[in-house]
Amino acid sequence: MTDETVDVAPRRRPVQARSRERVDTILKNAAGIFDEVGVDATSMSAIARRSGMSLASLYRYFPNKAAVVHAIAELHVEKMEKALRQRLPELALTDAVDVLIDQFYEFYRTEPAYSAIWSGVEAMPELRDLDLRELYSNAEELDARLREECPGIPPGRRWTASLLLPRSAGNILRLAVTLPEEQGRQLVEELKCMAGAYVRELIR
Repeated sequence: MTDETVDVAPRRRPVQARSRERVDTILKNAAGIFDEVGVDATSMSAIARRSGMSLASLYRYFPNKAAVVHAIAELHVEKMEKALRQRLPELALTDAVDVLIDQFYEFYRTEPAYSAIWSGVEAMPELRDLDLRELYSNAEELDARLREECPGIPPGRRWTASLLLPRSAGNILRLAVTLPEEQGRQLVEELKCMAGAYVRELIR
C-alpha cells in the first residue's frame, strides 16, 4: 500500500454515547501526544496507552495513525469554519483580513496538535484532499462576498483573489508558528499589512 492509498476512514462510526466518548477520548489524547512530540514520533501504542485502552481496542476504531490524524484534522476544519461563519458576516472586508489572520494565528498557536498536523500537510497525503476542501470552501465564501459587495471586479480576477488570499495567508501563518513568538507575531503583522493592501486595491 502506498502513501497515496492509506485508509483514513474510521473503522467504526460512533453511534452510541459510550462509543462517541471513546472516540473523543482517543482523539483528545492523540492530539496531546502530537502536540508534545510531533506526529512522526507518535505510535498507535502510545495513543492507546494515553487513552487507557488496549491496542486492539484502539484498532477497532481507527485502522492506523493516518486515520487518527485525519479525524483530528477534520475537527480542526469544522471548528475553524464555524468560527469564521460567526465572524465574517459582521465584518467589513478590510477589517475581516486582520481579524481572520489573527484568528487563524491563534488557532495555530493554541489548538492542540493544530501546528503539528497542518505545518506538515504537504508531507501527509491523507490530509491533502482535506486541505484543498478547506481552501475551496473558504474561497467560495470569499468569492460570494466579493461578488455581492464589489460587482465591478471581473469574475476571473475575483476567483483568483479568493484562492490567493487564504492560501498565501495560510502558508505564511504556518511559517510564523515555527518561529520564536516575537518574530512570529512580527511576521503576522507584516502579513496583515500586505493582505490589507491587496484587498484595498482589489475593491477600490
